[in-house]
Amino acid sequence: MRDSVFNCCLTPSPGQSANMAGNSALSSSDKRFLIFFDFDETIVDESSDDVVVQAAPGQYLPGWLKDTYRPGHYNEYMQRVLAYMAESGVTESAIRAVIEKIPASPGMLTLFKFLRTRQDFEMVLVSDANTFFIESWLRRVGARQLFGKIFTNPATFNQDGRLMLRPFHSHGCQRCPENMCKQVIVKDYVARRTQERGKAFQRVFYVGDGANDFCPCLTLNPQDVAFPRRDYPMHQLITEMHEARPGEFKAVTVPWVSGEDVILRLRKLAEEK
Repeated sequence: MRDSVFNCCLTPSPGQSANMAGNSALSSSDKRFLIFFDFDETIVDESSDDVVVQAAPGQYLPGWLKDTYRPGHYNEYMQRVLAYMAESGVTESAIRAVIEKIPASPGMLTLFKFLRTRQDFEMVLVSDANTFFIESWLRRVGARQLFGKIFTNPATFNQDGRLMLRPFHSHGCQRCPENMCKQVIVKDYVARRTQERGKAFQRVFYVGDGANDFCPCLTLNPQDVAFPRRDYPMHQLITEMHEARPGEFKAVTVPWVSGEDVILRLRKLAEEK
Protein backbone atom coordinates (compact mmCIF):
# COMPACT_ATOMS: atom_id res chain seq x y z
CA MET A 1 0.00 0.00 0.00
CA ARG A 2 2.81 2.40 0.91
CA ASP A 3 4.42 2.06 -2.54
CA SER A 4 1.15 2.84 -4.34
CA VAL A 5 0.76 5.93 -2.17
CA PHE A 6 4.28 7.05 -3.11
CA ASN A 7 3.55 6.72 -6.82
CA CYS A 8 0.14 8.38 -6.54
CA CYS A 9 1.63 11.29 -4.67
CA LEU A 10 4.05 12.28 -7.40
CA THR A 11 2.23 11.13 -10.54
CA PRO A 12 1.24 14.32 -12.39
CA SER A 13 -2.23 14.92 -13.78
CA PRO A 14 -2.51 15.92 -17.47
CA GLY A 15 -2.57 19.57 -16.44
CA GLN A 16 0.48 19.13 -14.24
CA SER A 17 2.29 17.34 -17.07
CA ALA A 18 1.78 20.39 -19.28
CA ASN A 19 3.08 22.58 -16.48
CA MET A 20 6.14 20.32 -16.07
CA ALA A 21 6.87 20.71 -19.78
CA GLY A 22 6.71 24.43 -19.27
CA ASN A 23 9.09 24.14 -16.34
CA SER A 24 11.68 22.30 -18.40
CA ALA A 25 11.36 24.85 -21.18
CA LEU A 26 11.78 27.76 -18.78
CA SER A 27 15.16 29.45 -19.04
CA SER A 28 17.36 28.54 -16.08
CA SER A 29 18.17 32.24 -15.68
CA ASP A 30 14.48 32.87 -14.89
CA LYS A 31 14.50 30.66 -11.79
CA ARG A 32 14.67 32.95 -8.78
CA PHE A 33 15.54 30.36 -6.16
CA LEU A 34 18.05 27.55 -5.67
CA ILE A 35 17.23 24.77 -3.19
CA PHE A 36 19.61 22.04 -2.05
CA PHE A 37 18.44 18.78 -0.45
CA ASP A 38 20.27 16.13 1.51
CA PHE A 39 19.02 12.53 1.05
CA ASP A 40 19.45 10.27 4.10
CA GLU A 41 17.16 11.25 6.99
CA THR A 42 16.06 14.31 5.02
CA ILE A 43 14.30 13.15 1.86
CA VAL A 44 14.05 9.62 3.23
CA ASP A 45 13.37 8.93 6.91
CA GLU A 46 16.25 6.50 7.46
CA SER A 47 19.89 6.09 6.50
CA SER A 48 20.14 4.14 3.24
CA ASP A 49 23.53 2.76 4.36
CA ASP A 50 21.82 1.25 7.42
CA VAL A 51 18.82 -0.01 5.45
CA VAL A 52 20.92 -1.86 2.86
CA VAL A 53 22.05 -4.23 5.63
CA GLN A 54 18.52 -5.67 5.52
CA ALA A 55 19.58 -7.37 2.28
CA ALA A 56 22.59 -9.02 3.94
CA PRO A 57 22.46 -12.65 5.17
CA GLY A 58 20.51 -12.67 8.43
CA GLN A 59 20.01 -8.90 8.02
CA TYR A 60 23.15 -8.12 9.99
CA LEU A 61 26.88 -7.57 9.50
CA PRO A 62 29.51 -9.68 11.28
CA GLY A 63 31.37 -8.05 14.14
CA TRP A 64 34.75 -8.27 12.43
CA LEU A 65 33.39 -6.15 9.56
CA LYS A 66 31.77 -3.53 11.78
CA ASP A 67 35.02 -3.25 13.74
CA THR A 68 36.84 -2.02 10.61
CA TYR A 69 35.03 1.34 10.68
CA ARG A 70 37.21 4.41 11.37
CA PRO A 71 35.71 7.88 12.02
CA GLY A 72 35.93 10.10 8.94
CA HIS A 73 36.37 7.08 6.64
CA TYR A 74 32.79 5.90 6.26
CA ASN A 75 32.98 5.65 2.48
CA GLU A 76 35.84 3.16 2.77
CA TYR A 77 33.84 1.19 5.32
CA MET A 78 30.80 1.01 3.04
CA GLN A 79 33.03 -0.25 0.23
CA ARG A 80 33.93 -3.20 2.47
CA VAL A 81 30.27 -3.71 3.45
CA LEU A 82 29.18 -3.87 -0.20
CA ALA A 83 32.04 -6.22 -1.05
CA TYR A 84 30.97 -8.53 1.78
CA MET A 85 27.38 -8.49 0.57
CA ALA A 86 28.43 -9.37 -2.99
CA GLU A 87 30.61 -12.22 -1.71
CA SER A 88 27.59 -13.43 0.30
CA GLY A 89 25.47 -13.64 -2.86
CA VAL A 90 23.35 -10.51 -2.35
CA THR A 91 22.05 -9.41 -5.75
CA GLU A 92 21.40 -6.04 -7.34
CA SER A 93 17.65 -6.65 -7.25
CA ALA A 94 17.77 -7.49 -3.53
CA ILE A 95 19.60 -4.26 -2.75
CA ARG A 96 17.23 -2.22 -4.89
CA ALA A 97 14.21 -3.80 -3.20
CA VAL A 98 15.21 -2.76 0.33
CA ILE A 99 16.23 0.74 -0.78
CA GLU A 100 12.94 1.33 -2.61
CA LYS A 101 11.00 0.50 0.55
CA ILE A 102 12.57 3.26 2.66
CA PRO A 103 9.76 5.61 3.76
CA ALA A 104 9.92 9.27 2.85
CA SER A 105 10.39 11.70 5.72
CA PRO A 106 7.13 13.23 6.97
CA GLY A 107 5.68 15.69 4.47
CA MET A 108 8.57 15.32 2.04
CA LEU A 109 6.50 14.06 -0.88
CA THR A 110 4.06 16.91 -0.24
CA LEU A 111 6.99 19.30 -0.48
CA PHE A 112 8.00 17.68 -3.77
CA LYS A 113 4.47 18.12 -5.09
CA PHE A 114 4.62 21.81 -4.16
CA LEU A 115 7.97 22.28 -5.90
CA ARG A 116 6.76 20.39 -8.96
CA THR A 117 4.12 23.10 -9.51
CA ARG A 118 6.63 25.96 -9.19
CA GLN A 119 8.58 27.39 -12.10
CA ASP A 120 11.06 29.44 -10.06
CA PHE A 121 12.99 26.80 -8.06
CA GLU A 122 16.12 25.02 -9.24
CA MET A 123 16.54 21.78 -7.26
CA VAL A 124 19.85 20.09 -6.45
CA LEU A 125 20.59 17.02 -4.32
CA VAL A 126 23.84 16.77 -2.31
CA SER A 127 24.35 13.51 -0.43
CA ASP A 128 27.03 11.28 1.04
CA ALA A 129 24.97 8.21 0.03
CA ASN A 130 25.55 6.98 -3.52
CA THR A 131 24.13 7.14 -7.02
CA PHE A 132 22.53 3.69 -6.99
CA PHE A 133 20.63 4.17 -3.73
CA ILE A 134 19.45 7.68 -4.60
CA GLU A 135 18.50 7.03 -8.23
CA SER A 136 16.65 3.82 -7.27
CA TRP A 137 14.56 5.55 -4.62
CA LEU A 138 13.82 8.72 -6.58
CA ARG A 139 12.73 6.78 -9.65
CA ARG A 140 10.52 4.54 -7.52
CA VAL A 141 8.55 7.55 -6.24
CA GLY A 142 8.60 9.45 -9.53
CA ALA A 143 10.80 12.30 -8.31
CA ARG A 144 14.03 11.89 -10.29
CA GLN A 145 13.14 14.54 -12.86
CA LEU A 146 12.74 17.19 -10.16
CA PHE A 147 16.49 17.39 -9.61
CA GLY A 148 18.61 19.12 -12.20
CA LYS A 149 21.80 17.85 -10.57
CA ILE A 150 22.74 15.15 -8.06
CA PHE A 151 26.10 15.28 -6.27
CA THR A 152 26.92 12.01 -4.52
CA ASN A 153 29.41 9.15 -4.38
CA PRO A 154 29.52 7.15 -7.64
CA ALA A 155 28.30 3.56 -7.38
CA THR A 156 27.80 1.04 -10.18
CA PHE A 157 27.61 -2.74 -10.37
CA ASN A 158 30.56 -4.51 -11.96
CA GLN A 159 30.39 -7.69 -14.05
CA ASP A 160 30.65 -9.81 -10.89
CA GLY A 161 27.52 -8.23 -9.40
CA ARG A 162 29.33 -6.15 -6.79
CA LEU A 163 28.22 -2.59 -6.16
CA MET A 164 31.44 -0.62 -6.60
CA LEU A 165 31.41 2.52 -4.45
CA ARG A 166 33.91 5.33 -4.96
CA PRO A 167 34.53 8.60 -3.10
CA PHE A 168 33.03 11.74 -4.63
CA HIS A 169 36.18 13.86 -4.32
CA SER A 170 39.03 14.82 -2.02
CA HIS A 171 39.23 18.11 -0.11
CA GLY A 172 40.97 19.92 2.73
CA CYS A 173 38.02 20.61 5.04
CA GLN A 174 38.65 19.46 8.61
CA ARG A 175 34.93 19.29 9.47
CA CYS A 176 33.89 16.75 6.86
CA PRO A 177 34.60 13.10 6.01
CA GLU A 178 37.48 12.65 3.62
CA ASN A 179 35.32 11.70 0.63
CA MET A 180 32.91 14.66 0.61
CA CYS A 181 32.72 18.28 1.75
CA LYS A 182 29.30 19.63 0.89
CA GLN A 183 30.49 23.21 1.38
CA VAL A 184 32.94 22.81 -1.50
CA ILE A 185 30.15 21.40 -3.69
CA VAL A 186 27.62 24.11 -2.80
CA LYS A 187 30.08 27.00 -3.18
CA ASP A 188 31.31 25.76 -6.55
CA TYR A 189 27.81 25.09 -7.86
CA VAL A 190 26.42 28.46 -6.78
CA ALA A 191 29.40 30.28 -8.30
CA ARG A 192 29.15 28.37 -11.58
CA ARG A 193 25.41 28.83 -11.91
CA THR A 194 25.69 32.53 -11.10
CA GLN A 195 28.24 32.92 -13.88
CA GLU A 196 26.14 30.90 -16.34
CA ARG A 197 22.98 32.83 -15.52
CA GLY A 198 24.64 36.23 -15.48
CA LYS A 199 23.01 37.00 -12.13
CA ALA A 200 22.72 35.62 -8.62
CA PHE A 201 19.76 33.66 -7.27
CA GLN A 202 17.38 35.75 -5.20
CA ARG A 203 17.67 33.25 -2.36
CA VAL A 204 19.42 29.94 -1.71
CA PHE A 205 17.84 27.28 0.52
CA TYR A 206 19.36 24.19 2.12
CA VAL A 207 17.25 21.34 3.56
CA GLY A 208 19.18 18.82 5.64
CA ASP A 209 19.66 17.04 8.94
CA GLY A 210 23.22 15.87 9.56
CA ALA A 211 26.51 17.30 10.77
CA ASN A 212 27.81 17.32 7.19
CA ASP A 213 24.84 19.57 6.24
CA PHE A 214 26.03 22.23 8.68
CA CYS A 215 29.24 22.91 6.76
CA PRO A 216 27.63 24.03 3.46
CA CYS A 217 25.20 26.29 5.33
CA LEU A 218 28.15 28.37 6.55
CA THR A 219 28.33 29.75 3.00
CA LEU A 220 24.72 31.00 3.00
CA ASN A 221 23.96 34.72 3.14
CA PRO A 222 21.49 36.66 5.33
CA GLN A 223 18.72 36.46 2.68
CA ASP A 224 19.13 32.67 2.43
CA VAL A 225 17.45 30.01 4.59
CA ALA A 226 18.85 26.90 6.27
CA PHE A 227 16.20 24.26 7.00
CA PRO A 228 17.66 21.86 9.62
CA ARG A 229 15.59 18.89 10.74
CA ARG A 230 14.57 19.76 14.29
CA ASP A 231 16.80 18.27 17.03
CA TYR A 232 19.07 16.51 14.51
CA PRO A 233 22.85 17.25 14.40
CA MET A 234 22.58 20.06 11.82
CA HIS A 235 20.06 21.87 14.03
CA GLN A 236 22.17 21.32 17.14
CA LEU A 237 25.34 22.65 15.48
CA ILE A 238 23.57 25.78 14.23
CA THR A 239 22.12 26.39 17.71
CA GLU A 240 25.55 25.97 19.30
CA MET A 241 27.08 28.46 16.87
CA HIS A 242 24.33 31.00 17.52
CA GLU A 243 25.03 30.70 21.25
CA ALA A 244 28.84 30.65 21.08
CA ARG A 245 29.43 33.15 18.26
CA PRO A 246 26.30 35.25 17.64
CA GLY A 247 26.06 36.62 14.12
CA GLU A 248 28.59 34.23 12.59
CA PHE A 249 25.90 31.98 11.11
CA LYS A 250 24.31 34.37 8.63
CA ALA A 251 21.36 32.48 7.12
CA VAL A 252 17.86 32.48 8.53
CA THR A 253 17.25 29.21 10.38
CA VAL A 254 13.89 27.44 10.04
CA PRO A 255 13.80 24.02 11.77
CA TRP A 256 11.45 21.45 10.25
CA VAL A 257 9.61 18.40 11.51
CA SER A 258 7.63 17.89 8.30
CA GLY A 259 8.19 18.96 4.72
CA GLU A 260 5.06 21.03 5.16
CA ASP A 261 7.03 23.31 7.51
CA VAL A 262 9.37 24.00 4.60
CA ILE A 263 6.45 24.66 2.25
CA LEU A 264 5.05 27.34 4.57
CA ARG A 265 8.28 29.34 4.49
CA LEU A 266 8.96 28.79 0.78
CA ARG A 267 5.45 29.88 -0.17
CA LYS A 268 5.77 33.05 1.89
CA LEU A 269 9.16 33.96 0.44
CA ALA A 270 8.08 33.12 -3.13
CA GLU A 271 5.26 35.64 -2.82
CA GLU A 272 7.75 38.40 -2.07
CA LYS A 273 9.04 40.28 -5.10
